[in-house]
Amino acid sequence: MLGNLGIFFTQGSEGIQMEYIAIFIAVLFPGALVAFNYELLQALPGFAALRVYCAGIWHNAVCCAVCGLALFLLPLILFAFYQHGESPMVLDVPSTSPLSGYLSPGDVIISLDGVRIHSSQEWMEMATLVNILAHENLNSSSYNEGFGRVSNAKGYCVPNPVLEESKIGLIENQSSCPDYLTSFVTIPCFDTNMSVDSHPNTFEPTNCLNAKDVVKFRKCGDWVTATTNGSNCTCSQDMSCLSPIQIPGFIWIEVTYYSPYSPECLKLGRKSFADSRSSEFVDSNCGGTFVFVGDIISMASSVQLTAYQPRWASKFGIYLPNVLERLLMCTFHVSLTLALLNSLP
Repeated sequence: MLGNLGIFFTQGSEGIQMEYIAIFIAVLFPGALVAFNYELLQALPGFAALRVYCAGIWHNAVCCAVCGLALFLLPLILFAFYQHGESPMVLDVPSTSPLSGYLSPGDVIISLDGVRIHSSQEWMEMATLVNILAHENLNSSSYNEGFGRVSNAKGYCVPNPVLEESKIGLIENQSSCPDYLTSFVTIPCFDTNMSVDSHPNTFEPTNCLNAKDVVKFRKCGDWVTATTNGSNCTCSQDMSCLSPIQIPGFIWIEVTYYSPYSPECLKLGRKSFADSRSSEFVDSNCGGTFVFVGDIISMASSVQLTAYQPRWASKFGIYLPNVLERLLMCTFHVSLTLALLNSLP
């Protein structure tokens, strides 16, 4: 319709009489047409006739350029009301998502496996990286009979008194830990610069621990964010480095988040995440850390995220930037398609 509007004004400026204009609604999208005197058009100079023919093309091209520029400048346009690129905010968690019940619309993702996340693109990139590293470590892991596979990558510094309370001896036909607990095993301290084959696959008795409690302890081992100078021996003498025993095909990953619209967080009067550190939100019960074990690529792609966060605690404005982005993208693609179609001979 925008292209036909351009043709209407152009042929009027060239003195061509318009016979009629029509607007119709097709199956996919609305449209319009302009009819004018063909004999008068043929009598025009070549350049003037070309202006009439190409008016629809140029108007659609200008529309594409405007939409593209608006998309590029949208963070600046909405700067007074939204912050962009701080942390991705959850827009939707389908009931079929493995994160259903853990994340809700309005929650903000802080980190994956301790790595700060700023956008939905980084969310997917980090999930892909962890998935690749997990499969690379699969060959260097050891199998613990009766439980699963022990990875030498991720571990937690668990105090020894906690281990004494949870330790169970491995005997023949030993059953696994209860459903509400996770199996952990003490991994030996070794130099990561040495060959894995040079170390015996010996492990301490299995411990059944609550994953929610374990993730609060300091990390050890070969995490993505680990800086251990070639050694995974980062725990003190009164602690042990424990690694979760994982079923092959299932990957252990930490998700840290906070809920700015939860009653606990609203009581604190938090308005902007940029004004506070992420640890403050978690420590004040505004958020937390949970562990997901499974297909992390499916997990990451099962939620809808946005890079925009309202500067004020208003849940009604969460979806506005996403709606504007979709509207501009749709207009851009439709205008580009019509410009290409109008350019055909």
